[in-house]
Amino acid sequence: MTGAAVDAQGAASRSVARAKRSQAAYQALRDDIFAFRLLPGDRFTENDVAERLGISRTPVREALQRLQGDGLVRGYYRNGWEVVPLDLNRFEALYELRTLLETHAVTRLCQPSHATRRAGLIAMLDTIWRVPLDRRLADGNTVAQLDEAFHLAIVDAAGNPEAAAVHQQVTDRIRIIRRLDFAFGERISLTYDEHGAILAALAEADAARTVALLSTHIEDGRAEVSRLTMARLEEARTSFVPSTESGAAARRRRFG
Repeated sequence: MTGAAVDAQGAASRSVARAKRSQAAYQALRDDIFAFRLLPGDRFTENDVAERLGISRTPVREALQRLQGDGLVRGYYRNGWEVVPLDLNRFEALYELRTLLETHAVTRLCQPSHATRRAGLIAMLDTIWRVPLDRRLADGNTVAQLDEAFHLAIVDAAGNPEAAAVHQQVTDRIRIIRRLDFAFGERISLTYDEHGAILAALAEADAARTVALLSTHIEDGRAEVSRLTMARLEEARTSFVPSTESGAAARRRRFG
């Protein structure tokens, strides 16, 4: 092997290793945000994260840029990073838009012209959601991902790529609070039941019933995650680390 080939191989190996570190940093930070170990409005630097994870700043910066693209953090020139503050009014508006997109999708799917699309969608989703009790999953994170995929599949099956793209953007923006429904709530069993009922109504091409079931399902989820969000924020904000300095105020640990 020539010297150039060895250099190229070494460069490729370093690139792969850096990509793995960047992915690990991205996952760790995203988990901290979703678990409210990093609270909305928290400020931190690349050095904070690099020291905590034991890696260089380059993969940390790459991870933070991805999180910024996800709408979870925002960067300030020479002034660190911030977890994007929660705006519950904004989430209310996004949930309303989500309801409009999804109910429009099922209305289209119930039309005779969409019978083939509807049948394909139901066949795919039935294997996940209309299953015996002993085949239902219990892991909240897994069910949360499947729930997200369920709703994305419905809009995608309706055949409007522009609506599907907007719905994907809405899904990305509400993910931070939507995950709470499965991480801390008790909606796993309800989600199986409600998804099954939605699919049954959709299989009968009953647009009115499908829209009603879907609307209630989304609204109940919205109300629960709003309640859980406020509860988790309050819980996190009351968690302090005593100062080691005499007379100094207590502070919250940023990376618990």
